[in-house]
Amino acid sequence: MSTFIHYSRQDDVAVLTIDNPPVNAMSPGVPEALEAALDQAADDPVVRAIVVIGAGRTFIAGADIGVLEDMAWGRRPPMEGWHGLLAKLEASPKPLVMAIHGSALGGGLEVAMAGHYRVAVATAQLGQPEVELGIMPGAEGTQRLPRLVGVEKALEMCIAGKPVKAAEALSAGLIDAVMEGDLLAGAVAFARNAGACRKTSERADRLGNPEANAPLFAAGLQLAAKVRRNQEAPLRVVQAIEAATTLPFEEGCRLERELFRACLVSDQAKALMHVFFAERMASKVPGVDKNTTVYPVARAGIVGAGTMGGGIAMCFANAGIPVLLKETTAAALDAGMARIRQNYENSRKRGRFTAEEVERRLALIHPQLDWSGFDAVDLTLEAVFESMSLKKQIFAELDRVARPGCVLATNTSTLSIDEIAAVTARPEFVIGMHFFSPANVMRLLEVVRGSATSLAVIATAMALAKQLRKVAVLVGNCPGFVGNRMFFPYMYEGQFLAEDGATPQQVDRVLTNFGMAMGIFAVDDLAGIDVGWRVRQELTLGDPGGRQPRVADRLYAMGRYGQKTGKGWYLYGEDRKPVADPEVVALIEAASAEAGIARRSIGDQEILERSVYALVNEGARILEEGFAQRASDIDVVYVNGYGFPSWRGGPMFYADTVGLDKVLAAVEGFGWKPAPLLQRLAAEGKTFREGCATGSRDR
Repeated sequence: MSTFIHYSRQDDVAVLTIDNPPVNAMSPGVPEALEAALDQAADDPVVRAIVVIGAGRTFIAGADIGVLEDMAWGRRPPMEGWHGLLAKLEASPKPLVMAIHGSALGGGLEVAMAGHYRVAVATAQLGQPEVELGIMPGAEGTQRLPRLVGVEKALEMCIAGKPVKAAEALSAGLIDAVMEGDLLAGAVAFARNAGACRKTSERADRLGNPEANAPLFAAGLQLAAKVRRNQEAPLRVVQAIEAATTLPFEEGCRLERELFRACLVSDQAKALMHVFFAERMASKVPGVDKNTTVYPVARAGIVGAGTMGGGIAMCFANAGIPVLLKETTAAALDAGMARIRQNYENSRKRGRFTAEEVERRLALIHPQLDWSGFDAVDLTLEAVFESMSLKKQIFAELDRVARPGCVLATNTSTLSIDEIAAVTARPEFVIGMHFFSPANVMRLLEVVRGSATSLAVIATAMALAKQLRKVAVLVGNCPGFVGNRMFFPYMYEGQFLAEDGATPQQVDRVLTNFGMAMGIFAVDDLAGIDVGWRVRQELTLGDPGGRQPRVADRLYAMGRYGQKTGKGWYLYGEDRKPVADPEVVALIEAASAEAGIARRSIGDQEILERSVYALVNEGARILEEGFAQRASDIDVVYVNGYGFPSWRGGPMFYADTVGLDKVLAAVEGFGWKPAPLLQRLAAEGKTFREGCATGSRDR
């Protein structure tokens, strides 16, 4: 028997164990091996029933995504064997029980649904998350799932892509039993007592009727628009599940295969698979391997209980790490703890936590006004506002009170790690850990290495990020690092567009239609116009001696700080929705007139190109200077931290899809100075993916 499948027998029950570590993905060879094992069990006269189970920590986590990506780019022909396997599973002449632990996701669930019965441990997760990769179930999942759980639940599972636990799967009809104790023993006993073979394809009792289904499919389209705005795969899911209710099983499967193939070769699927692998590549740091020292972080101390400090404290508490939270005044500390409690209470009301769990997590956060206990923590993290003088003052004190070997981290979003580290006697232990707001929600963590930061401290920060369930990207120490260094040209270009003749709402509409989570002016209002003003006091941004935006500083002087004051680029009511303000339009027009700018009508395409290509051009400079290790790291930063649509792959991947020659021509047409790397790659006919697998130098 193939090494992919171990065949054994427990008296009259054959046990087929899938063994393709680490997650038993359905890689080439696995379907064929499972077919051969089924034949062996069918031909064995002693065997009266069959159990399929996964070795290691999971059942089948899904298809091999590397194979799917190769198929999407035409590097590999369509994978054969899936549909023959599914037919053989369902046609087994002996009762076939799928025993599920860990996860049965995507193709794994599709294999499980082709069996006659499914049993699972209580902690198992089952789902069809293909939409996360820009594709849809392509191995009969959209045809079998509604036959088991009904149309409404099938639409929810395939569009939202979220897995369900065993108890919910049992209630929905997806599995037949939840196993207590040993899964294999329970599955074997279940198989012995199983009744006749049941073919899911022949079940129709849960498919409903056209009159009852019509509102369900309409709701499915609404759900797709809400949770996967502008994405194609969820719409194809609705079409395929509708086919399950109107076509014979085989015809529905044929349509599903056609829709799946169309999704697979789409730009959206290629982009989402790029992001999937980019996030995993971001964790790899040259010079850091399994032998690199990683300092354990069992206790932490945070300085600053504001929005960022409180959110970061929650990240540690959520990971089970006790944290000291220091503030300078009782009022600030009380406000910070009240905000933390409210965040947890909101989660409790949404059903994420019990009241007991809220109290357990709160108990891990110790509020205080002094430095007591900071001499015993493993990591300190400063999270005050962007003032170099204040950060230096805090780090000098941390250097005095923290024990030797303690990692000293700063949450700065723009300021020099080296300058901060210089006030300590241990710069090798100083590192940037730039969380994104709200820190307890946003996945991105920029890990910023200083010139003296040791590899062990870098490895510790990257490992801690995983513990905190963050996507960490190592970046170099330049003003704004990667994310904010690119953000300021992007933000400035939006303001230049407004001065040239666009309106804030037009710019924001173009960007959100492109797929950005928010428009640039709405983002500025959310972050706080006063925050941007403070950063500009610390750093020289934009092109020194070149064009500078004229309106943001005037809004600051007027006290229009954004959502927090109800006025910024927009007006805000209690619902926090932006409303165009004629006063701001008049202010922009006056600034244009003062600068001698002849305002004109600006088309949506120009707005899009000037905005996105500002990101791309600056990203190319960052790559060339070595402050990002890879082009894909920049994409990870922008997808996870700045609301860039994941289905466009990030700014650098998007530029590749446009063509770097076209991007360069546009940049030159705008009168900008193009990044030398952009010029070189365009001249060579290359992409950022091809030319920038790693940065030009290790910083």
